[in-house]
Amino acid sequence: MNVSAVDKSTGKTNKITITNDKGRLSKDEIERLVKDAEKYKAEDELVKKRVEAKNGLENYCYSIRNTLKDEKLKDKFQADEKTKIEKAVDDSIKWVESNPNAHAEEYEKK
Repeated sequence: MNVSAVDKSTGKTNKITITNDKGRLSKDEIERLVKDAEKYKAEDELVKKRVEAKNGLENYCYSIRNTLKDEKLKDKFQADEKTKIEKAVDDSIKWVESNPNAHAEEYEKK
């Protein structure tokens, strides 16, 4: 963009050109970024699947734990059943915490 200014009292004129080239990516840089994004897409999908499986298992465990604490349901479980379920939930939560980078299939099997 070309801009000019005139000082009315002296009649002096100045012109400048404003360009917006700073901070822009070149065409080659944009192409490289697109290629990198395509290259890592499959890896990103695996990470997403793993995180969703981990979160699903954790949510399931905490849901069961909260169900066992529900006063309305306390008479529905015998003491030995409740103990087995609590142990299984605790073991699963400990396993998740000690295996944060397990594969999605491992979380789904648990």
